[in-house]
Amino acid sequence: MRKGGHGGDFEPLLPEDRVLEPLRELAHELQREAWALRGFAHPSVLRALGPLLRAMSSYYTNRIEGQHTLPTDIEKAMRQDFSPSPEQAAKQRLAIAHMKTEQWAEETWRGERPQALFAPDVVCAIHAHLYGQLSRADLETLDGEVVDPGRLRTRDVTVGTHLAPPPASLPALLAHFAARYGAVAAGESLLIGVACAHHRLTWIHPFVDGNGRAARLHSHLVLHAMRLTSGLWSPMRGLARNRDQYYALLHDADLPGRNDLDGRGRLSQEYLVAFADFFLATCLDQVRFMRRMLRLDEMRPRLDALLTFESAHGREYVSPAAGDALHYAFLGGPLERGRFIAMLGLPERSGRRILSALLGYGLLTSDSPKGAVHFAVPFRALRFLFPALWPEAEAGS
Repeated sequence: MRKGGHGGDFEPLLPEDRVLEPLRELAHELQREAWALRGFAHPSVLRALGPLLRAMSSYYTNRIEGQHTLPTDIEKAMRQDFSPSPEQAAKQRLAIAHMKTEQWAEETWRGERPQALFAPDVVCAIHAHLYGQLSRADLETLDGEVVDPGRLRTRDVTVGTHLAPPPASLPALLAHFAARYGAVAAGESLLIGVACAHHRLTWIHPFVDGNGRAARLHSHLVLHAMRLTSGLWSPMRGLARNRDQYYALLHDADLPGRNDLDGRGRLSQEYLVAFADFFLATCLDQVRFMRRMLRLDEMRPRLDALLTFESAHGREYVSPAAGDALHYAFLGGPLERGRFIAMLGLPERSGRRILSALLGYGLLTSDSPKGAVHFAVPFRALRFLFPALWPEAEAGS
């Protein structure tokens, strides 16, 4: 039987101290390794990888929802090149909306105390920004209902076997959610709180549609506010690559407590712990993966392999001679065009051709026709520069 919708309906929001130690150890390791990853977060690296990583997150959150979007389609959408297929174009627009909302949220709440981000207004604002970018046609659900961006639902919904709480109870539930998680101490306890809150927000199911997307963006935002992501990782990739387990553990955490040993709330503490363990372990795996990807000592040979391959396959001026200058731009940031050409050690005319070719290929970008050049990572270079980061994009699938 569904309860009326007060705070006790979805307790525990945090596990009891007696079962917390394994989660604390996992949270400690995640925090330690995420801080270590900061050392790789040079502004030039973030600028080069930022758009690609946001695109990757949007791809994976679409995949979680069963709305598969090809990486090549996302790349085209980033250039405002949308599919003639209305269905595919809608997925492209949703992917772009996700990217923009992720960036907007990070900028909007920059410097905010992480605990303040559990507020209902923040949750609603994320949903409103995401879906507020879409047309009415894009907002129509499969059953013909139109999603109202940021507005709490006004009807009952069932998700799988979970009958979500009644609409009238949503403000009180979200207020309890904010108060409970907003009072958690910083550090390991808050990381455990982020993991638990991810499930409890989906349990509340505050919106007619888009709850999973909003919950994942919310978790990303809090982790970012905790200064743990450094702009280099997000839970999305790991959750998508373990999609079946993710959904199964979300479902299990909806279940009521099984006996007197299963916590003091109405919902199962054991299954909440299992979900939190999975969520934190997934985040830790992503941090470790990105640390391997960003090993600075491996970037130069990767660049050499890319340039040699492209030069041998018809891109005459994507030349191995650019290796030193490109590696310098990767490590040290933007270069004036004249300095980049000088670093090539070639006649100026040849140097300009190489610079033009690298800009056309996408290994360099610039904010203006004569401005400094920045290192960049085009989709086509992924399999050389960051192998296995986004395998689907490497395969063009």
